[in-house]
Amino acid sequence: MPAVKLPLFGDFPGLRVVVTGASSGIGRESALAFAAAGARVALVARRRPLLEKVAAEIRSRGGEALVVVADVGREREVAAAFRHIRAAFDGVDVVVNNAGVLLPARCDELRATDLARMLRVNLFGALFVMQHAVRIMQAQAEGGSIVNVASLAGRRGVSPIGGYCATKFALVGLTEALRTELYGSPIHVGLVMPGVTDTPMVQGFSAHEALDGLWPAVLTMPTAWVVWAILAAVRFRLVEISVPPGAATLEKLAALVPGLADSVVHWAAEATRAMSELFADATSADTELETP
Repeated sequence: MPAVKLPLFGDFPGLRVVVTGASSGIGRESALAFAAAGARVALVARRRPLLEKVAAEIRSRGGEALVVVADVGREREVAAAFRHIRAAFDGVDVVVNNAGVLLPARCDELRATDLARMLRVNLFGALFVMQHAVRIMQAQAEGGSIVNVASLAGRRGVSPIGGYCATKFALVGLTEALRTELYGSPIHVGLVMPGVTDTPMVQGFSAHEALDGLWPAVLTMPTAWVVWAILAAVRFRLVEISVPPGAATLEKLAALVPGLADSVVHWAAEATRAMSELFADATSADTELETP
């Protein structure tokens, strides 16, 4: 897959960038994009073979990549990862806090172990990364930039991903709190809130039987849209960007009339299921006509 082009954002020569969840999806494409723009990129995730593939792709294009295997949900591993990165890069300029897990289930069926797993990565993992990044950036005169990749699900709870929504709601609150704590300092804290994006996580999500027909594939956004939002957050030090633009604002407005919003969400889900069933029936009919 080609690296994302950056005509609007220019280059980031020598920028020291850390990307978590860099083995696939948004993390992978963000790492490739920053590297293509001249940044030195530390790739953080649990799966070394996939990280090595991303690093090899970056190096084949003349970029610099550092593979750092770590589980962000384990504070000791995060601490070790940042010690390694700091020693290799002599500092950190940007952190893209992207690692995430989604385990769908209705609230009345959600297992505590699954919620705990999502919290460990989506919330505690993000917290550990932020804490270690801030400590390094506070020691740098130029500060730095932390961009947390949350979700539109962090502004509006929907079924059957209530547990995931809860973790992203928490991440939004944590991000806003950190931003106020660092107000006036040279450390920028940004929040990127994408909708449904074409990543391996969402592809697995779509295959779940409880989600059949919940979201039409035609409305799934390309990963490049989210990568551009991350780059824009860093370049222009933006504090919050939703993807697509304006979606989070609509969610905030919907929070003023939650009963009406519930009705709209329910209606949209039912309409999507009906359309998916019609499409499936039409496809089946076409297949039967073509069968000799």
